[in-house]
Amino acid sequence: MIRGTLLLLFAVVCVLQSCKRDELEFGQVWQHTSHTTARLNNIRFLDDSICVIGGGSTFYGSVMLRSADGGYSWSADSSAAAPKELYGMGVSADGTVYLSGIDGCVLHSKDKGKTWKFNRIGNWLESKGGCFFSADTGIFVSSVLQRQSTITRVDSTFRIIDEQTFLFGLNNVYMINTNTGYAIGYGVIMKTTDRGNTWAYLDVDGDNFTAMAQYGGTIWVCGSSGSIFRSADGGANWARLRNGNNISLPRYILRCILFTDVQHGWAAGDDGTVIYTRDGGENWVPYKPFTTKTIRSIAQSPNGNLVLAGDAGTIYRIVL
Repeated sequence: MIRGTLLLLFAVVCVLQSCKRDELEFGQVWQHTSHTTARLNNIRFLDDSICVIGGGSTFYGSVMLRSADGGYSWSADSSAAAPKELYGMGVSADGTVYLSGIDGCVLHSKDKGKTWKFNRIGNWLESKGGCFFSADTGIFVSSVLQRQSTITRVDSTFRIIDEQTFLFGLNNVYMINTNTGYAIGYGVIMKTTDRGNTWAYLDVDGDNFTAMAQYGGTIWVCGSSGSIFRSADGGANWARLRNGNNISLPRYILRCILFTDVQHGWAAGDDGTVIYTRDGGENWVPYKPFTTKTIRSIAQSPNGNLVLAGDAGTIYRIVL
């Protein structure tokens, strides 16, 4: 019994030491001034210079940040603030940006974040994400304590067209085009090919899926237990690239994922975790931590740097 315990401890120590030796280091990391201590949930570059961030402080108000110089300097916008935190961000085909959050609040901007207009979805649910995939129809997903979720379609005035309710939580929805999209959540990924009229369950589970990335015809998803999956055929088949339940691997809580081509990708999450792949997700290596704050969103700036946003108003720039 004692010998078995010692062998197990030895194995764990070896794994930890191996992980430490394999840590990467960024060329440069610096923190930008955000002028807020609120949680920053989503970051998106809209063109070669303009970037927006959405977030807030749960029940105490929203935050919208905008940069016009590639993410180097940031200013807050209160032109049409929402009364509570904004969790989701979506961008429609015409470039309209949608930020959605608590109590069905939705802000949208048609001028790349210069000004925002406030709307509310009438179900007053906690919207985790969504946008308008066509001029007359938007899809938004909400969740209640990861136990129940709703996919809501609204018209151009944000009046509810229809709703579908599920007995599990949903964390986001990604519309690839007018007809096709994916909803991800607690142990489930669903796909629609008919503008959200119906949703089919895909053959993938094993984590609470928190984010999705797409490049060309390939999609990747990550989860809060640290798992990462990939599909190259629209979700028909999935490869588990990283098993978050494997006790021999470092434990990560992943919140976001980004691929800049079919080979190079990053995932990030709690405790400042950032991991990297150069082979399409087959293998992942951690970077040496530069913060203890949770990283909730990651984007690539026009000059190739990574820009990350997260808790306590933190915005980091990473030179690769």
